[in-house]
Amino acid sequence: MNDLVKILRGTTHVDSVNTAGSSYETTRRIWNGAVTTQPGVVVQCADADDVRAALLAARETGTPLTVRGGGHDWAGRALSDGGLTIDVSGLRRVTVDPVTKTADVSAGAIAADLAAATGPLDLIPVTGTAGSVGMVGLTLGGGYGPLSGRHGLALDNVLSANVVLADGSVVTTDAEHEPDLFWALRGGGGNFGIVTSMRVRVHDVPTLLSGLLVFPWAQAETVLEGLADIVSQASDDLTVQFGVLSGPDGAPVVFASPTWSGDDAAEGEQALARISALGTPLVAQIGATTLPDMLAGIDAQFPAGQHVEIRTRSVPSLNAGVREALIQAGATLTSPGSAVSVHSLHGAAQRVPVLSTAFGNRDPHLMIEVIARWEPGNVRATEHRAWADEVTHALEPEAMAGGYPNLLGPNEKAQIAHAYGPNAARLLTTKRRFDPDDVFHAIALPDPS
Repeated sequence: MNDLVKILRGTTHVDSVNTAGSSYETTRRIWNGAVTTQPGVVVQCADADDVRAALLAARETGTPLTVRGGGHDWAGRALSDGGLTIDVSGLRRVTVDPVTKTADVSAGAIAADLAAATGPLDLIPVTGTAGSVGMVGLTLGGGYGPLSGRHGLALDNVLSANVVLADGSVVTTDAEHEPDLFWALRGGGGNFGIVTSMRVRVHDVPTLLSGLLVFPWAQAETVLEGLADIVSQASDDLTVQFGVLSGPDGAPVVFASPTWSGDDAAEGEQALARISALGTPLVAQIGATTLPDMLAGIDAQFPAGQHVEIRTRSVPSLNAGVREALIQAGATLTSPGSAVSVHSLHGAAQRVPVLSTAFGNRDPHLMIEVIARWEPGNVRATEHRAWADEVTHALEPEAMAGGYPNLLGPNEKAQIAHAYGPNAARLLTTKRRFDPDDVFHAIALPDPS
């Protein structure tokens, strides 16, 4: 380790190399407070040259490396015990071109950064649902979000990427330059190199209506049945996130967070009113909004530092079996911080040919995120994890093979084997070509054997 530190301090900014202290701890603390991993060395990169130097130093000394961006991966893969963490979280530059409607996004930029940069220009990017999530990590693995129906997944909006490869070479990849790498990055995650920046499309969205509806638990069955019809028939302009969580009094509730991004505001108001009319909401906060406000609302609900365990299943529809599993999940919640959140893949995201990117499931579906979350020091951690397992087990008979790679934990071997659908073989071939020594480990890939 001393040799690694010596090399790093000779090739990067000296004060960015840390084995302890406040800068080290800032990098080591990530969104999931349950992760206690202790890297051997942290390099807080000031630019792409630092990224390359850190990578080459790790290769020279045989030190395992990880890359930390937003630090939002619940499984903690941004860190490794005793290894080198290349921290790009300080690289948060976002540059927007309103003429070409594109944005250049540096490796550490979070969704809130991109939304803040595009907002004054009346442009909106495709992000996930939380502002604190790193845009590069989210995008490379997928990126379900409030605009998915109209503009696809976040990965569908990538135009190019600057990448440091395992041998230290730096390439710009797009549809014409290193197209195999460009294909693999869009869905295969950070398993092929370190993306130091990417260029993405941003969009004119004349009308953005969204908000939160919360329904009492006594109406759960009726509301979910109504949502089944709405989400199965939703136009591109309407994307609905919904699920179950605990209300302020600790009792379970059903929530719906619909987003309308179409041109016709009156039509959007009618669509959202139809969802509100599925029951008698305890909370009904719906109206014109901005993407920064939408992202900030989720961040407030899911702050950093709590302990988290996540499972995921994808289902073709909100059929009776899935609704029953969701109701059972709400009825058996073990922590007031836990929730089940359902995201839709439809519309523009569905129409992208499955073989055109590494993302393996373009059939219309609902991606279900089972979030067990509790306060640090809670002695019922085992019980909370068991709840997440029970919910996913209940969903299994209704589920499609595989699952969302960004949320699959490294031990979910059976789901990982099918997570990339017909793209698995090409993905592994591309991995061998660009990273033959298996330097990079991000979201899980299928076992080559």
